[in-house]
Amino acid sequence: MDKIKILLVDDHQIVRDGIKALIIEDREILIIGEAASGVELEELLVSHKPNVILLDINLPDTTGIDLTKKITEQYPEVKILILSMHMGEEFICNAIEAGAKGYLPKTTSQDELINAIKKINSGGEYYNNDVSEVLLKSYIKKTQNAAKHKQDKQVTLTKREAEILKSFAEGLSNQEIADRLFISIRTVESHKNNIMQKLELKSTVELVKYAIRNNIVDL
Repeated sequence: MDKIKILLVDDHQIVRDGIKALIIEDREILIIGEAASGVELEELLVSHKPNVILLDINLPDTTGIDLTKKITEQYPEVKILILSMHMGEEFICNAIEAGAKGYLPKTTSQDELINAIKKINSGGEYYNNDVSEVLLKSYIKKTQNAAKHKQDKQVTLTKREAEILKSFAEGLSNQEIADRLFISIRTVESHKNNIMQKLELKSTVELVKYAIRNNIVDL
């Protein structure tokens, strides 16, 4: 069976030595090189073909997040596992959005590090309990913010805009709405454009769907 070829990237030799000590005895893993900076890593990638890169976030010439994005674009077959002392939401989410397949603190155990390498190499992703908790909290916060944003957009409609939205949802034309509300077609179109901008909608169909979802009109 082919071994999992690894590149280590950290600007501290003592950290790289510690990582090597943790994984070097595993018969399925082969360390094929190490780098202390982004430039050194890019030079290694010209001649080395790793399966997994163990990458720190703090580097002297760049960040692990920027490197992750660059490498995943240029070498999509290479998997990246972030090993970092940073456990904040911004670091973790940015690393994953950049293309990292795993994220672990530098305090991780030998068994967990090896398991993460193997799972990522096989096409999976790996986050320990602490990282998973951060990701879950981030997801919940984004969901709540999105819901609040949606509610805010509902209450920004004026009474006239709400009347026009309801009329469109009932299937009335611009002329019919103008006649019903005793206003000009141009005024109807102006209100419609304002409504669509406020609700970030792009068509009359989306207006109707919005009205139905938010109980502005009954089916």
